Amino acid sequence: MPIPALGSLLKNVSQKELRLRLLIAIPVFNERKTVAMVLDKVKHYCPDILVVDDGSTDGTCEILAQRRDIQLIHHASNEGYGRSLIDAFNYAYSHGYDWAITMDCDEQHEPESIPGFIGEINSDRWDVISGSRYLRTGPGDDMPPVDRRAINVEMTDLVNTMFGLHITDAFCGFKAHRLRETLKLRLDEGGYAFPIQFWPRVAKYGLRMTEIPVRLIYNDPNRHFGGKLDDADYRLKHYLGVLQAEWDKICDLSPDDPVPCCGRRR
Repeated sequence: MPIPALGSLLKNVSQKELRLRLLIAIPVFNERKTVAMVLDKVKHYCPDILVVDDGSTDGTCEILAQRRDIQLIHHASNEGYGRSLIDAFNYAYSHGYDWAITMDCDEQHEPESIPGFIGEINSDRWDVISGSRYLRTGPGDDMPPVDRRAINVEMTDLVNTMFGLHITDAFCGFKAHRLRETLKLRLDEGGYAFPIQFWPRVAKYGLRMTEIPVRLIYNDPNRHFGGKLDDADYRLKHYLGVLQAEWDKICDLSPDDPVPCCGRRR
């Protein structure tokens, strides 16, 4: 029996999968203890990795400088979690990538979950695929710090109610983003409130989204946000202020603009 020509074999493979360019984008800040191990694991699932070093001062940048298997953005000073993600999206799109998977570098996001995101990417049904630590719980999950869980619940409920979403975890940073759609959101929130700007704009622009379960891991329940955000009351007030600003922007639509998912127009 003759061996099929390569061209015939490729007809059975999705052309979207053949052309897909995927980048894993990892913001880091003072992750000297974990960065090398995380990068080595991620390499098993995707060869293209971008690290955004957000002004690390603990030796992380020296470790990254020695690696030749990653792409690197270095911030001279700490510019914030949201700024690191925005820079990663802009870099990925300008370098011809179609999708970026964002994940943390503190071993609280498992690289073993990457194939689950890739499977949903290849379904071509979504613009955002968001990890959720609360979509499905299991015996291996950790207990989150009480204040973080309480704020997550309150903010997730508010985002859902105000903008017609149905998410279960507003703050998980383990996500896959279709870049051409993500850049339409014109995100500019540079700090930890980035997700509170992100979700209202996902709703406003009608991006197709889904959640997939990821394991709930808290290796260091005492890890700090830094500055005033370490105070839970202040942190919640800050998030509410960003959410209010997004609500005001969306509800300032003119009568001819599309009705956002919150269902209200001026």
